[in-house]
Formats: sequence, structure tokens, C-alpha cells
Amino acid sequence: MNTTPLTAPIDKNPAPEPKAQTPVLHDLSNGVMGETYFINRELSWLAFNKRVVEEAENPNHPLFERLRFLSISSSNLDEFYMVRVAGLQGQVREGVRVLSLDGKTPTEQLGLVNEKAATLIDEQQKIWLRLKSELQEAGVILLQPDELKSSEKNKMAQKFDSELFPILTPMAIDPAHPFPFIPNQGFSVVLKLMRDKDQKILYALVPLPSGVQRFWELPRLTNAKTSAPKRYLTIENLITLFLDKLFPGFTVLGQGLFRILRDSDIEIEEEAEDLVREFEMLIKQRRLGSVVRIKLTADTPNDLREFVIEQFKVNPNDALIVDGMLGLMAISELIPSDRPDLKFKAFKPRYPERVRDNGSDLFAAIRVKDILVHHPFESFDVVVQFLRQAAQDKDVVAIKQTLYRTSTNSPIVAALIEAAEQGKNVTALIEIKARFDEEANLKWARAMERAGVHVIYGFVEYKTHAKCSVVVRREGAELRTYCHFGTGNYHPITAKVYTDLSLFTCNPEMGRDAMRVFNYVTGYAVPETMERLYFSPLTMKPGLLQLIDKEISNARQGLPAQIWAKLNALVDGTMITKLYEASQAGVQIDLVVRGICCLRPGVTGFSDNIRVKSVVGRFLEHSRIVCFANGKALPSDEARVFISSADWMSRNLDRRVEMLIPILNPTVHRQVLDQIMVATINDEAQSWWLDQYGTYSRHQNSDNEKPFSAHEYFMTHPSLSGRGRAVKDLPRAFDHIGVRKQIINKDATKA
Repeated sequence: MNTTPLTAPIDKNPAPEPKAQTPVLHDLSNGVMGETYFINRELSWLAFNKRVVEEAENPNHPLFERLRFLSISSSNLDEFYMVRVAGLQGQVREGVRVLSLDGKTPTEQLGLVNEKAATLIDEQQKIWLRLKSELQEAGVILLQPDELKSSEKNKMAQKFDSELFPILTPMAIDPAHPFPFIPNQGFSVVLKLMRDKDQKILYALVPLPSGVQRFWELPRLTNAKTSAPKRYLTIENLITLFLDKLFPGFTVLGQGLFRILRDSDIEIEEEAEDLVREFEMLIKQRRLGSVVRIKLTADTPNDLREFVIEQFKVNPNDALIVDGMLGLMAISELIPSDRPDLKFKAFKPRYPERVRDNGSDLFAAIRVKDILVHHPFESFDVVVQFLRQAAQDKDVVAIKQTLYRTSTNSPIVAALIEAAEQGKNVTALIEIKARFDEEANLKWARAMERAGVHVIYGFVEYKTHAKCSVVVRREGAELRTYCHFGTGNYHPITAKVYTDLSLFTCNPEMGRDAMRVFNYVTGYAVPETMERLYFSPLTMKPGLLQLIDKEISNARQGLPAQIWAKLNALVDGTMITKLYEASQAGVQIDLVVRGICCLRPGVTGFSDNIRVKSVVGRFLEHSRIVCFANGKALPSDEARVFISSADWMSRNLDRRVEMLIPILNPTVHRQVLDQIMVATINDEAQSWWLDQYGTYSRHQNSDNEKPFSAHEYFMTHPSLSGRGRAVKDLPRAFDHIGVRKQIINKDATKA
């Protein structure tokens, strides 16, 4: 690859020269700083999932939404084990001695993770019992087999015979019938049986079939009204209810249920000759990954537990006994479609009025000035329209698009295919290394190639995580470039529940920069300069460090010095160390970090000026924003404001293609800084504060007024840049919130 030196974006507003140079706190190249300065990454993630679990008990949420939070927390924990814990186990097996930032070995981390995860699972089960009781009161009842009447059992026998029996495969385990392969996330009923005719003892399995519903509804009672309760059996209980049909002539001496998780991370060889064939092979191998976790129900007899653990040849520490229901992620299946009274109140995303003011011509609206669309509060249809209009516009000559994740029936892919079929030059940069979406992305790549799209797979060693769409349109004698930059994926389903930002602009400098990044990925052409954008893995991290250094310099000059950042994760040691340095110089730092945060805030003499909060609520916080005061107290029109596809993790800053996009238009600037960031920092309803010990505490409202909710604010207040002629001069969103809510003006050492 060309390694020509790259010039960072031109700084049109340099900071004053520092009076004195503060020494670097620590050189990370020669080791780790230890747990005094860093929170362990894995434990921080578990703390995040604990916040998700606790939302399942939030009395302000409707019942079915609390059920959904519990389901999400279970799914999160599964993926954590399949990827992160699998990695730690691999390091232990290989004898890796590399320490984490907080100074722990893989073995030490694994022990702490298993301990914390076991506590979290126990809490999940306790909440499930309470929710199950509330579900019963709401008319959704989960029954045990012994609660069925004989008439109901007869009806379920008919359902079992016709719908389940044909797809079940009972398996005896003996020298002629070895222990079968159980796929990742697979369930099995394990049995100890005695053959009646000769009293012979044997073990057996009944794997639960995949792709079948977990909960089976019982027939309604005779003369039941439409409002009668819905009653269910789990599939495992339905199977054990009719074991005599699966093993006739046997007596069941013991039974239990287990579920396994396998290593699901895909690692590729950098010298792979064909990336597509490599991934096709690795996807097939994923189901064969080593077992990283076995969960068994508490009612499983000891001899059956030992039998299962021995068959999988796992460390007993990787087997967990669960007193309750396995696979809680499935409980979302119990949420009915006809009970809006027990769900979040529905709302309709707004569509930017300014687009309608321009006759629904999105290009015309963008030419007036930049537009920022705030999802899910504003419709993702704007993004889809951008590409559909480009596909159908006879003056559009080229489209370039990144795709990291998208939906099953993707309107984005459909628009790209239509554009190619219309004879336009279409390039799609497909990231087939997007975890758990590799197979879907390969499918879309083939479909687009058949339509004539130029499909690029990016780098072998880097993931392309940037979210960018570029449309080149002939206007008169010139070509104009229109860009969409996003903080989230081109996925219309997740856009309904993830908070993300979509910036539309025809700024020529940003258009040229976007082209340079595309050329870097498609042709390894390292740009000689960048005019406005920063991008990983080359200029983003140095650029962020330089911007923080400017705030440090301003603090030493006695100027206002502040940093506001909204991220999903803060892990990178260099970035954290630089924030510590800024705090010691007097820079006031407010961080909103939804998930993992390895930085310790509020440490006396070290990080006194740093506060960290996490917002966990109705919508998944996903947008990344960073704001630098630039010599004026935040929020101000002089601030440097950016949105990004990247979290502050080493993988995003050093090993991915990401973008950091400056907000240049004054209206959009006010929207991001004065509206989105101010509201998020001021959130009280769904905020948790992080202390220096790594503990999160829910925000305590200081008065009797309803706590301020950023999500409710965004649902009820129109954004600034899309208003068009509806409002000529909108007041700052800062004014809507009121003086009482100005948490940002409090002493930064107090949370």
C-alpha cells in the first residue's frame, strides 16, 4: 500500500500557542497504566448490560417494553460470550500474557467476567419471575405441564403430533450413536432413560429444532371471549410432556435442558487469495466453533450435568447452572401485536418540511443549505429518497455507496440496482467483514454485481465502517457532488430504534474529500491532502488529539476550554490519556458514553474535570458527536462540531475506515450543538452517572417535577435544519429546556 504522508484538513482557526508544555502523563507504548487509571473493558460492558437489565424494572416503562429490555439484555450477553469471552478463552489456551489496559491477564479477566455474568443472569431470572406474574395479570400466561387439564393435554397432543413430532429427532447416546453436533445457541433436552424390557440405562437427547417458535399457544377455552387470556407452553415443556411418544417402552429417570454458545468470531488471514471465498468458508465453519459456554437448568440431575459437560469437553467453570428459563431472548415472542396499551406510545417520525418546500426534490433542498436528519425522530425515508431520486434522475452520472449493514429487503440496495440498470456508474463498497452480517452482505454483493454495480470489498486488514453515499449530478456545464454522511447503518429497520444522524450536503470541499476516501479504499490511493474531513486509519486519531490539544492550550491561556462528546464506547488508551491531560490542564469535559467506558472520571488531581454519563432508554443511543469549545463557552456559534461513524476505540481509530465530519452550516451547527447535545447532556429520566470506581448510579431528580427526557424532547420538538419556511428564526433548543435543567453549568466535579 502507498504510505505517502497525508496532510490533515486545513485548520482555519488555529489555537494560540501554549505558554508551557504539560508533560505527557504516561507512555502507553511501554506497558499499561493499571486499574488506578482504567476501568476494565469487559467489566464495563457487563455494567452496561446491567443498565439494560435494570430498565426491565423501570416502572415508567410499559410492561411489554420492560419484557423487551430483558430480552435484549439476554441477547447482548449471548453475543458477548460468543465474541469477547471466546477471545479471552483463546488467549488463555494459547498462553497469551498480554495485559489489558487495567493490568489484568486474560485468566484474571475471565474469572471476573464469569463471576459478574453469573450475578447478572441471576438478576435476569428474578426479574423474569416478576414480569411473568405481571404478564399473567395482563392476560399472557406461561403454564407448566402439570397445570394442564386432561382435555387440554389431549388437544396439545394433537398439535404435537401434527406440528412438532415430524421435525423432532430423538437420539440415544451409545457406541453406535455418538454424541451429536449441537449448533451454536442450540437447545437440547437431555435424558436418562431405562428400557423397560431389560432395565438397561442409557442417555439420550432431543435437540430443539431451529426456526420453530419457542412458545406454543394452547387452544382457547370453550366459549372463551376474545379478551380471554392467552396461555402458552414452552417448546421444551411441550416435548417433555410427550416423551412417551418419542421413547416408547422407556421410563424417564431424569431430565434437564441445556443450551450452548460457540466461538462465533471470524478471523481471516491477511494473505487470503480471495476474500469472498475465504468468508464463504469461514461462515460455514462458524457453526463449528469451540463451545465457550454451557447453561443447564437447575433441575438437571447431577449425573446428567456431568454427562453433558464431559461430552463437550469444556472446563467446568464454563458451565453455568441457571435457576429459571434458558434463552430469555425469546421472551419477546410473547409480546402481542394487539396490546398497544402495554407498549410505548406510538409516534410518527417527522419528514423534513424543507424537502416538501422544494417540491420533494431532495437535491434542490440540499442546494439551499445542508440538512441534518435526526433518526428515529425524523424519517429514514429521506435517506432512501436520496438514492431513489439519484437512480431515476437522468442528470445523475455516478453513485458511490458504502454498505456495512442493511436490511433483508433493502430499499437502498434496490435503488443502487435500479441506478445501474439505468446505465449510471454505480460503485458499492460492501463490508463483508461486518460481524454476523457477512452472509447477507455476500448475497447483496452478488445481486448488485449481476445488475452491473461495481462491487468493492475494501481492505483485507481493515473494516470499512464509514457511512457515506456520494451522488454526482450534471448541472449545466458542471458536475455537482451531493453527499450523505451518517453515524448509523443504511438499515431502515434499526433506523426506527437507533438514534443516528444523517447529514446531506453539496459542499464541494466535503464532496472532494469523500471521493478521496472512496479512492483510498477502492484503489489504495492515499490522498495527499484532506480539505475538511478526517478519516481513519490515517488522520482521524491525530486530528482528534490535535483538537484536544487546542482546548488544553486555550485552558492555559485562560480562555474557556470545554469538550462535549457523545459516543457508544470509549476504550482507546491514547485518547483516554489525552483526556486526562486535558482535565489536569483545566478543560471541562462532559462525556455521554452509552456502553463501554474505560476512563475513570472524578479522580482527585487527575480527572476532576471529567464527568461521564450513560443514557439508556427507549431508543438505542448510536450517534457519535464531538464538540470543542474553541475559546468560547459551550454552546456557542464558535464551537468546532463534528459527527462521526467512529467510537473512540483502537479498532475504530487504527484498524477501520471511518469518517469524522465537520458541521459547517450554522443552522445544522445549532441543531447538533444547541439542540441534540444540550438535550442529551441535560437528560435526567434515562441517565446513569459513572463514578471513579466504575459504578453507575441512576440520576436522582432533585425536585418533584417530571425529570427531563431527551428522547421525549426530540419526539415533541422539531429539529432545526429541516423546518424550511415553517419557522424563519427558531430559538435555540437551549431555551426550550429552561434554566432549571442546566446541569451542564454545574460544577464539573459534581455529578
